[in-house]
Amino acid sequence: MKTTDILLTNAHILSMDEQMNQYNPGAIAISGDSIVAIGPESEIKKEYAGKETVDCRGSLLMPGLVNAHTHVPMTLLRGLADDLRLDVWLSGYMWPVEREYVSPEFVRLGTQIACAELIRSGVTTFNDMYFFEEDVAKATAEAGMRAVCGQSVLKFPVADAASYEDSMEIARDYIQRWKGHPLIVPAIAPHAPYTCTPEILRATAELAKEFDVPLHIHIAETSFEVENMRSENGMPVVPYVKKQGLFEAKVIAAHCVHIDTGEMRTLLHAGAGVSHNPSSNLKLASGFAPVVKMLETGLNVGIGTDGPASNNDLDMFEEVRLAAFIAKAVTNDPTSLPAATALTMATRLGAQALHIGHLTGSLTAGRRADLILINANPMHSSPRFFRDPNSAYAQIVYASKSTDVTDVMVNGKWLMRAHQLQTLDEEELLAQAADVARKIDAFLIEREQSVLSKLIALGGSTEEESFEVQVKVKLADDRPIVEAMKRPEIEIVRYRHYKQHDVYFSFDDFSQGHLRYREDDFLDEKGSVTTTRPRLTLLGQKREDKLAHDVVLSRSRFIAPAAQSLRFYREYFRPKAEVTITKDRERWLVKFKDTEFFVNVDEMIEPMLGHYIEIKSRTWSRTDAEHKAALAGELLAMLGIAGSTTVTEDYIDVVKNK
Repeated sequence: MKTTDILLTNAHILSMDEQMNQYNPGAIAISGDSIVAIGPESEIKKEYAGKETVDCRGSLLMPGLVNAHTHVPMTLLRGLADDLRLDVWLSGYMWPVEREYVSPEFVRLGTQIACAELIRSGVTTFNDMYFFEEDVAKATAEAGMRAVCGQSVLKFPVADAASYEDSMEIARDYIQRWKGHPLIVPAIAPHAPYTCTPEILRATAELAKEFDVPLHIHIAETSFEVENMRSENGMPVVPYVKKQGLFEAKVIAAHCVHIDTGEMRTLLHAGAGVSHNPSSNLKLASGFAPVVKMLETGLNVGIGTDGPASNNDLDMFEEVRLAAFIAKAVTNDPTSLPAATALTMATRLGAQALHIGHLTGSLTAGRRADLILINANPMHSSPRFFRDPNSAYAQIVYASKSTDVTDVMVNGKWLMRAHQLQTLDEEELLAQAADVARKIDAFLIEREQSVLSKLIALGGSTEEESFEVQVKVKLADDRPIVEAMKRPEIEIVRYRHYKQHDVYFSFDDFSQGHLRYREDDFLDEKGSVTTTRPRLTLLGQKREDKLAHDVVLSRSRFIAPAAQSLRFYREYFRPKAEVTITKDRERWLVKFKDTEFFVNVDEMIEPMLGHYIEIKSRTWSRTDAEHKAALAGELLAMLGIAGSTTVTEDYIDVVKNK
């Protein structure tokens, strides 16, 4: 008789192998980190004796669940911002808070909390994507869990890297040092096609290929992403990333909500795995992934929770149940995704989607001893039926809860026994998490009181007040002005012709000023649009003073790129009211007496308020402002409009007061 380290007996075993073998009563022999034998209890006991023998008392014994897509440190951001669209949630809240707070210590704590939650809910393996991923790996290994840990790479500065080149260096170093680890599979994670350039996608694929590690990426999560990809690149998301050579690597594609049959075949031929995230897709209204069609195509489709800030938990029992229910509702067919298939997605298929099916996901001799015990007889799962072998799968998927998991083993080591965690101190972790939450609350409370702070939080803002001298005059006819601009005393540096579409947001607090969302349509000589430039400007209410010739000195203009849609900014800034203004603008940058001015000749189209001329110049001192005010008066006279009635209001005020 052979001696093994651990012998598990008297269990109803669901192997989740290719044949979907069940053994009841069954037994498993374990030595070191791996399964030595599995089968009927009577046969295993004849051949093996354990140094430790565990009577499973009729519990269901199955492979540990595989969470195929998540961002585990975001446990510390759980509940931070909910009931928002994905773009508002990410750009307006997650990324600003991450820029402020994410650090190796933050990541370590968030990962430890996630590991405790995952172990308690029967997860033995997860696939992660975040910043400071080596710290995720360290905390995960210390907790004893198995994970694919992907170092994030994006095209803009993030918490752990000032540039994508820095991220690539971090990823290379991390992968080199962790490749071959018994629990951690290092990976690289270009966040998504819309947050990465073609160069980044190619570089990350090359790195993944060089070290033969997985590449984890979000693919076609929202219809907005897909529409933008078609508009900007003339193709869907999957062909676009294929063009960048992404599928030369071992890809793990998260979400894939909006892909067609052709894209599924491309993923299949590339050997890519897919992670379906039902709760996240429902909560963010991303849509319904065509899971049944993917499975019919032959894809390895796993199930993930996504991050605990967008779910908001890591409960894989809930995800498996939802995956089955959603597929049935979408296809209008209750047989489309049976319980056995759903559970396979959370075990064997999930492991194969992560390219680690040779290690985990099913209970067979030679695979790692990653397994869980589930109480088979709680009130909510009773009674049990044995006539149909599929009843065991249905019981787990449709009736069992994560709290029914009693014991968890990873790599031959117990991480939970009789509901007691063996490697983590939950009370201490919860106390630390509460302290982090208090700090983030204070940060957001302060930020939410200021439109300027919210604007700066989006990134890319010009974070300094600018002052300008400005004079505006109502015109009866703009043609004489255009002719006068040809005078030799006026040196034209640059000329532009736009159609400007402005939306002004106003707020309950009048002192916040107006936030203007502008789209400049650049027009050619024929009046056709050549390109469009969107941007945001925060206009302060305060006017510093009136200078000579009714020139106004104004301040508090903060400029930011408008990378999001108008709908995004409505939902993010939540204005009290908005006003739309459309105008045709001819703009000259001129030099007059060695001083630069912008001269704008505007035709107000919506509402129809006629023509105006504006003369503006940036200034930073009182003396300079007074000098430029005098010159602006001279320029007005040269243009033939000296003595005209000046307008001391911004266009938004002109419209409101008309």
